[in-house]
Amino acid sequence: MHHPQQHAPQIERSADALADEIAGTLLHRFGKLPADALPRDWLDATILTVRNDVVERWVASTRATQQRGLKQVNYLSLEFLIGRLLSDTIRNLGRDGEVADALRSLGVDLASLETLEPDAALGNGGLGRLAACFMDSLASMALPAFGYGIRYINGMFSQRIDPAGEQVELPETWLANGNPWEIERRDSVHRVGFGGAWQRDDDGRVHWTPAELVEAVAVDMPVVGWRGRHVNTLRLWTARAIDPLQLEVFNRGDFTGALADQTRAETLVRVLYPNDSTPAGQELRLRQEYFFASASIQDIVQRHLHSHGTLDTLPDKAAIQLNDTHPAIGVAELLRLLIDEHQLPYEAAWDITRRTFAYTNHTLLPEALESWPLPLLGRLLPRHLELIFRINADVLAQARTNPELDPRGVAAVSLIDEAGERRVRMANLAFAGSHSVNGVAALHSQLMRETVFADLNRLYAGRINNKTNGITPRRWLGGCNPGLTALLRDAIGPAFTDDLRHIAAARSLADDAAFRERFLGVKRANKALLVAQVAASTGLQLDPDAMFDVQVKRIHEYKRQLLNILHTMVLYERIRARPQGDWVPRVKLFAGKAASSYARAKQIIRLANDVAHRINADPVAAGRLQVVFLPDYNVSLAERIMPAADLSEQISTAGMEASGTGNMKLALNGALTIGTLDGANIEMRDHIGAADMEIFGMTAAEVAALVRAGYRPTELLAGLPELEQVLAALRQGEWSPDDAGRHATLVDSLLNEDRYMLLADFAAYDAAQSAVDRRWRDRDGWAASAVRNVAGMGWFSSDRTIAEYAAEVWQVHG
Repeated sequence: MHHPQQHAPQIERSADALADEIAGTLLHRFGKLPADALPRDWLDATILTVRNDVVERWVASTRATQQRGLKQVNYLSLEFLIGRLLSDTIRNLGRDGEVADALRSLGVDLASLETLEPDAALGNGGLGRLAACFMDSLASMALPAFGYGIRYINGMFSQRIDPAGEQVELPETWLANGNPWEIERRDSVHRVGFGGAWQRDDDGRVHWTPAELVEAVAVDMPVVGWRGRHVNTLRLWTARAIDPLQLEVFNRGDFTGALADQTRAETLVRVLYPNDSTPAGQELRLRQEYFFASASIQDIVQRHLHSHGTLDTLPDKAAIQLNDTHPAIGVAELLRLLIDEHQLPYEAAWDITRRTFAYTNHTLLPEALESWPLPLLGRLLPRHLELIFRINADVLAQARTNPELDPRGVAAVSLIDEAGERRVRMANLAFAGSHSVNGVAALHSQLMRETVFADLNRLYAGRINNKTNGITPRRWLGGCNPGLTALLRDAIGPAFTDDLRHIAAARSLADDAAFRERFLGVKRANKALLVAQVAASTGLQLDPDAMFDVQVKRIHEYKRQLLNILHTMVLYERIRARPQGDWVPRVKLFAGKAASSYARAKQIIRLANDVAHRINADPVAAGRLQVVFLPDYNVSLAERIMPAADLSEQISTAGMEASGTGNMKLALNGALTIGTLDGANIEMRDHIGAADMEIFGMTAAEVAALVRAGYRPTELLAGLPELEQVLAALRQGEWSPDDAGRHATLVDSLLNEDRYMLLADFAAYDAAQSAVDRRWRDRDGWAASAVRNVAGMGWFSSDRTIAEYAAEVWQVHG
């Protein structure tokens, strides 16, 4: 990809000078001499010293954008899973060696310091990690951008696995020692209202008088692009009450009540994805989404007016990208601001709104498309609901004149779901209010047109487009796998570090026996690092020479961790029946969080740990099969797992995974994929080659056909005797002797419904795993396939994805 030069200052310092700066920061910011400093003091002093360099580049980048009048991207996402920043930042600056040398001269080890930095608790899964990769690419390509999100105090949760194998949710305390990367912008404060009423005056102007107001205060973090050429802004909102301490109430002795407003404000930024299984949880979720969207839209409008003076040019100077439906209420918020605060006519305001917004959809599951009960939205955001009704009237009027839409189709495009409890469909609002709507893989975008958004696609023909996801190679190759990066640099030159497409030159190295041997040596070293980390955290000693069979991602039924677990149980029973068989040694490694209200996902975690307890304790399985569930999956743990993986499990029910990015990270680091033709697996097959992946199972079309025909899972069991025996044993409590009925409902669900078609794909999955065993026994053949996987991943850089957004959706340039 094109990485233009920027005019940011290129600051060169010697390691000795940098060491003096770090020691000076330690003294002047923390009042400590080197002899008295604790490891955390060294970490913060190092970050603050590096930040000085970053801030100078940050200011230069911002000034250049303003002086050139460039259009800016505004990326709104409820999650930014950015991981640790010190190693990422100094690597992008090209100062990692210098910082390491400076600290070494002070008697401090950089690698040890880096492990002390907490992962920022600003996201959970692929949605948030994608946003972080996109921010990295925007900065690396010198495209002016703001990321907008929430500065969560406690994130989603820190996951622990108790001795019984159950998920335990604890607060993420990432801010316990502060965040030295952030800068509070006390001049960027916006008031956000809830409730109250609105009225129209005699001049036709609308006035909304909220019953409650909170202040959103901007906290900025720098996003440093590759080689430090450009620095963008990640702006996170924190909340405070208008009157944080009601002194009169305090003086009456009601000390808790005096802080009630501040406590209520802080709940908006306390936790990512509050449990919305209760009415109170739903209300908090909606309040949180509006708080973040309103503050961001107000900020965008304010910055635009400051630079350009008129809102007529907003679509020409600002692009707003909605990362899924969480910020969709921003469509109504911008419309409200334009009409109520800036007195634009509705038609002009709606035209500006639609030309400014673009929407990325991340799910085909209807239940995952956000909607809000009308009474709730009307009570919290009465003016917005009125505007949504106005938008919907226009949508329905247009729909009724469309010959391709029958009454059912008209009802489907409505922003209001009239079936049962009336609800506002946020995806429909985002779709209607955006000039571009994209999926995140070719299959996903095709299915958007054909399934969940088929009628909207008929109404707004051509609005849906595809932007297949990508990952930043800076973190997911250069950062997490320095051994492979160095090996490739020596073999094909450094061009791939600037443009990942050049990694294709490594394909010919698959036929080089000496290179394959060095490649396997790097993989073995990465596995040894993971083995040491697992031993330290769980006490389990893994076999680094076994195949590391990895499934790490959010725990959800459609991702089919359960299919993998059931096959592991069948494999274990086969080993018990033939312990002297020629078994390929495997380590089955799982990691991922289950949403706090998702009982079935939690049950799957419990089953994974029940299976691990039994198999790891059985001497018959020793040296043949091990199972481990690693707790608290996050970016830093992923950075250790991805380089060590041999086999990448991407086994979602076809047609249900939008894209996936874990599949890309694992393949880029030399893991072979076993997977369905779902999400980006299809495009990976096209770029890597079908011979170097193990594809199995039904296609999305076959899944849909089986559903239409009437899927009866029990009819398949006669042909799956081993699975039938495992399910019977599971139901009878053999895998949970302390609670015989623990997994009965899981088995019943599979036999009576099996919504995600595990039984339908089990035989194909089993055959694919047998093929994987045969591949593994051919050491040279496996290494050659792994090298071709690495070489085939150049297209999956997030730089390519962002270049497509920039040219085809945002019309921005650096």
